Amino acid sequence: MSQLWIAVLGASALCFILKLLGYSLPESFFSNPRLQRINALIPVVLLSALVASQTLTKDSQVIVDHRIAGVLVAAVALRFKAPFPLMMLLAALVSALLYRSNSI
Repeated sequence: MSQLWIAVLGASALCFILKLLGYSLPESFFSNPRLQRINALIPVVLLSALVASQTLTKDSQVIVDHRIAGVLVAAVALRFKAPFPLMMLLAALVSALLYRSNSI
């Protein structure tokens, strides 16, 4: 068995144990207001980190290119409460136009 498979099986076992421990915690632990506030913010933080890493990196290097303009246009569209499909279309259009103008 390779080291990769050992790591995969170890990570799987660790996830299973953590899930099992979660079921054994008392209900009062999960009703803590501080824990609920933290849990509400975790998806926001993870999605923000994903957007930042996908926008600002290429081959493990920080790079500034057309993708930043697309994200900025999306942020402005969301600020003005544009519908999600329109926001995505505007961001893709701006990013594609800048990419095409730089590749000519």
